Formats: sequence, C-alpha cells, structure tokens
Amino acid sequence: MICEDPMKPTVAPFPAARPRRLRSTPALRNLVRETTLTSDDLIWPVFVRDGDGIEEPIASMPGVTRRSIDKVVDAAIEARALGIPAICLFPYTDPVLKTSDCAEAWSPDNLVNRAIRAIKSAVPDIAVMTDVALDPYNINGHDGYVVDGEIVNDETVEALVKMTVAQADAGADIIGPSDMMDGRIGAMRSALEAAGHRNVTILSYAAKYASAYYGPFRDAVGASGALKGDKKTYQMDPGNTDEALRMIERDLSEGADMVMIKPGLAYLDICQRIKSTFGAPTFAYQVSGEYAMIEAAAQNGWIDGERIMLESLTAFKRAGCDGVLTYYAPAAARLLNG
Repeated sequence: MICEDPMKPTVAPFPAARPRRLRSTPALRNLVRETTLTSDDLIWPVFVRDGDGIEEPIASMPGVTRRSIDKVVDAAIEARALGIPAICLFPYTDPVLKTSDCAEAWSPDNLVNRAIRAIKSAVPDIAVMTDVALDPYNINGHDGYVVDGEIVNDETVEALVKMTVAQADAGADIIGPSDMMDGRIGAMRSALEAAGHRNVTILSYAAKYASAYYGPFRDAVGASGALKGDKKTYQMDPGNTDEALRMIERDLSEGADMVMIKPGLAYLDICQRIKSTFGAPTFAYQVSGEYAMIEAAAQNGWIDGERIMLESLTAFKRAGCDGVLTYYAPAAARLLNG
C-alpha cells in the first residue's frame, strides 16, 4: 500500500496571498495546472461488423458507428494521425453465428481476428486492444456459459482462454477481459506464456459493476435482445468499494499488467482509491450510457458538449487514471492537438 505524508499547504494571509493571481491569465493557468489531458491518455473503442465500405450509425450513440473492417482500418489510420495510441475492438456478430457453445469467439477468422490482422498490416505501430467475453457470441447474451439458469465459471474460463490465445495469435497487443469470471486472469496469463505470447499485455476489467449505464453498448453489439435476466451474479454490486480493491489485488497477483474500472464518472472514488492503493497502471471506461447522456444534452442545447467532454475526461485523470477508454477519443484528440 502506498503511504504518503498528507500535504500541508502554507498560505499567507490576505492580501499577501491572493489565489486569483495564478488564475489571472491563460499563461499562468497553464503553468500551474495540476492535471493535464493529452491524446496519449485515450483508447478509442470501435465497433466492427461484417461487410465492406460500411459505416452504420448507432441510434442510441449519436456520432458512433459500426464499421466494416476496411473502415476500421481507416479509423486506426485516423487514430495514429491524431496521436491516439490504441484502439479497442468490439464485434457486432451476425445472429446466425451466435450459439450456446460460443465457438465463433475463438475462430481464427471471426470479425475481430480479421480486423486485428488488417489493422496490424496497415498500421503496425498502433496498439490493438480486444474484448474477452462471450456475450457477442452467446445466444443468450451473457458473458459466460449458462447451464440450468446459472452462469457457470470454470467452463467459461476455459472458453475465454481459447478466445485470448486466438486474439493474441491474430496480433492483438492488449487483451481486455471484461467477463468478471473468477480465476480467468491467471488462466489467460499461463496460456499466453505457453503459446509464446510473452509480451501480450492484459488490461483487466477488474472492477466491472452491474451497471445501468451499459444499455447503448448492448445495442451496438447486438446483445440487448438476446440477454436473458441480468449480470448481477458476476458483475459487482454498485454499492461496494472494498470488494473492488480485492478484485484489483487478485487480478494483479494473477498477472494483469493494467486494471480497469467500469463504468467511469459514477465510480471516480473507486479509481482514486485503486490508484492510490496499488500504484498500478489504472484505466477507466467512459461507457456508452455516459457518452449518450452527454450527447443527448448537447444536442438539445442544454450543455456545451465540447467543454463537458474535456471536463469529464480530465476528471478521470484527476482521480488518478493513467488513461480512458472513450468514444470521444478522436474528437477530444482534435481539440487537444489544437
């Protein structure tokens, strides 16, 4: 645990001390700013679908599209030009490929694996992150296998390991397990080592809450209609904070290189507590519901969308996050780059 002496600021009495002096000009404000947001802090989540030349709008996420692989490659090229270091792929799977055994999840030629190869061929220097969970491939929309109404853990982990190795074989740089099954990080790390993927990193969704903020995402990947019941038996209770620390410690001890909190803005206390406790690379996901709320208010003229976007992303950095997964990545990078 990181222990630091509490800060003891010394402030002269007024008028010797006028805090407004340091706010009086842009130059002075820039000099003393404590938290800085740059394009290096961003990971861009991108939805991939089958087809060619397609950019299909997602109604519940204004400005976000499902892209065919050629358009995903274009997005990767755009990300590199904007200084965004990584993109994260999520598949919109054809319903006919969704099965109870989820075998499409580890097919070498599934959408995600084809997209990885295409991106690494065109833009080899950008980091490609993947999602590891069965929900895009599962006929019932859950992140794990369902047996007699129960989402079973150990059998699911076996499937997730196969999915992980297939993605690493395709060229993924960062594996993002979002399933919240017990023991999956250790199993994935062992499998990656055995397969020779020693430098593939794991960014674990270590504290993923059973949140109402995920609705638009489930629309984007086509899981909303398929989902039966809820995910409360494997995702975390929103009222818990100590549990988050236990989950982070577990995943780091099993071989996670980086950890993630999801959702974002409603869980900044968790971000701050995790970073200050463990000091590990810590990320947050500004999820679809957060994005959709900002966009809806901006489109109605109720808020300044650009300013809220940057303010919300800065909040993650201020809370201790090293970076943020956000659908705003390209828009934010354009503004930050001037």
